[in-house]
Amino acid sequence: MSQTLFTRIIQGQIPGTFVYRDDLCVAFMTINPISAGHVLVVPIDEVDEWTDLSSELSSHLFEVAAQIGRAQKTVFKCERIALIIAGFEVPHCHLHLIPSNSMADLSFENAAATASRDELEQSSTLIIAELRRMNVAGAL
Repeated sequence: MSQTLFTRIIQGQIPGTFVYRDDLCVAFMTINPISAGHVLVVPIDEVDEWTDLSSELSSHLFEVAAQIGRAQKTVFKCERIALIIAGFEVPHCHLHLIPSNSMADLSFENAAATASRDELEQSSTLIIAELRRMNVAGAL
């Protein structure tokens, strides 16, 4: 079985802009953001569907997502951090954390075709700084 795109990013075979890493999951900026600060939380193990996650891993992913979401909300001054699990783009479970102010902000049809490395680095730097301020252990 070939590795997923996300596994290749996690292993460093493809560049990624990470904001968080621990023994179970990572979080990195998506290259197709719906809004500035759009982050993916991804388990290190390749699990295709979120419904196949162990309860322990599922709980961990959602706790990490909540910590990152709190940091995003502070940094991007948005009304909410939307969490979407679509699961069609890459066969590797991933949680989309999207700074948003309305339902209209959440359409994948509005996702950027690509984001510049500078844009991703700027957003990641802000999120990492806030995670560190919050004393989140896995912040990079």
